[in-house]
Amino acid sequence: MSEESEKSAHFIDQIIADDLSSGKLADGLQTRFPPEPNGYLHLGHAKSICLNFGLAEKYKGRCNLRFDDTNPDKESVEYIEAIKRDIRWLGFLPNRECFASDYFEQLYSWALELIDAGKAYVCDLNAEAMRAYRGTLTEPGKPSPCRDRSPEENRALFEKMRAGEFADGEKILRAKIDMAHPNLNMRDPALYRIRRAHHHHTGDAWCIYPTYDFTHGQSDSLEHVTHSLCTLEFEDHRPLYNWFIEQLGIFPSRQIEFARLNLTYTVMSKRRLLELVEAGHVNGWDDPRMPTISGIRRRGYTPRAVRDFCETIGVTKFNSTTDIALLEHAVRNDLNRVAQRRMAVFEPLKVVLTNYPEDQEATVEAINNPEDPQAGVRAIPFTKELFIERSDFMEDAPKKFFRLAPGREVRLRYAYVIRCDEVIKDAAGEIVELRCHCDMDTLGAPPEGRKVKGVIHWVPADKSKSAEVRLFDRLFTVERPGRDKAVPFTEELNPESLKIVQAMVEPSLLQAEAGRSFQFERVGYFIADTRDSEPGAPVFNRTVPLRDSWGKQKG
Repeated sequence: MSEESEKSAHFIDQIIADDLSSGKLADGLQTRFPPEPNGYLHLGHAKSICLNFGLAEKYKGRCNLRFDDTNPDKESVEYIEAIKRDIRWLGFLPNRECFASDYFEQLYSWALELIDAGKAYVCDLNAEAMRAYRGTLTEPGKPSPCRDRSPEENRALFEKMRAGEFADGEKILRAKIDMAHPNLNMRDPALYRIRRAHHHHTGDAWCIYPTYDFTHGQSDSLEHVTHSLCTLEFEDHRPLYNWFIEQLGIFPSRQIEFARLNLTYTVMSKRRLLELVEAGHVNGWDDPRMPTISGIRRRGYTPRAVRDFCETIGVTKFNSTTDIALLEHAVRNDLNRVAQRRMAVFEPLKVVLTNYPEDQEATVEAINNPEDPQAGVRAIPFTKELFIERSDFMEDAPKKFFRLAPGREVRLRYAYVIRCDEVIKDAAGEIVELRCHCDMDTLGAPPEGRKVKGVIHWVPADKSKSAEVRLFDRLFTVERPGRDKAVPFTEELNPESLKIVQAMVEPSLLQAEAGRSFQFERVGYFIADTRDSEPGAPVFNRTVPLRDSWGKQKG
């Protein structure tokens, strides 16, 4: 194992390495990523994707994409296609795409096998009665009145369930295990329920559907998944999955649990994310404030940043919450390497260079990315009238203010040193214009005999255009939204999570392709929106600021 591999190894990685070296995996490593297609994937799923596909890549194994589609009421082709896009975007290709519904006939046969062996029975209790009979963590459950039906009667009833002879919810197939088992999942769990619903994959072929618990482990077995990697909430389900495998005598996948991803200022529950979408708190699943993969993609996060982040946080057995600043750091790190630099002014203040020739139109040369020499340079028009950020000027400036002030000098980024000679105000006393002297000998050279500390960005007044910029911020105001059960989590939403402003942008930005990322110098990283941008009229989404302003607020 290389030094890099050893550094990135975690407990699951080590288990797989040991199994391979011991010869247990004669056919190699087989993993799978098994989402239920009932919503869009989020960052928590990204961790699982990187784990399952990443390990398969590392050990030259295989990883399937399997849709665990046992709940037709909540599943759709829209979600399936979105999941495929997200996995491709992260940079992974499944060895095989399949559906749990591909195995419905086999699962039905296995259910009959359990019935014939006296290990499953048809129950007449409704959902409320089943809960009452189930017992509690401290009290054993009670057996269903239907528990002692003969295998012959159960088979006949189950076949009638499939034939559609009973109403929805009228009967249910249950495993016969132990109503006093300390693990509630083992107290005669449901295997099949009657549900007349159109299925995206099987159409109307079935009116009974297997439960997730009866489907998941057997699907792993059918695919010969050697290592079934699940989050910790499935740890209590593992004895049930193993029970099915033992009773049916099928391939024993090894389930290993790991801690799910929890991020500050974020919710990662499909139910809660769906609530945000349906209640209109966000503008769809791909709203750039959402922690969905489609949302972060539209916001400008990069696949490499997400993969680097998942590598950094590692894989453990202990639940914890990761500071979202760590994810944002990974995004900045990657964008710093790949994003070209541009200039944009958000609160423009006009500057007139009084000694610059009226009819002189020139260009200055700007570096596209100092981290990437191959990115080259671009030409920016330089004219007599410019815009600078209003915050880069102070009329009564303290000594350590190194930007522009009356009588002081500053360098315009990539261009000349200028000195503010006059401040023009309107009738209300608002500053509307600065008249400055341009040192024509300082293009690419220091001023003679003096030192200028400040450098500010700018755009040419008559060549720049206004563009819509969406300043996205964290969706919640609290680190652990939803933790206080007395407060609806929607009341913890950040009202400042989206501000729409106009900015004057340098001419080259007007031709920005949708999906292209840039660093607006001294401001942050932005991407031309993939939905709302039009040719010649891009809309920019802020990906992240250059620095973590939230950390300063907490400090």
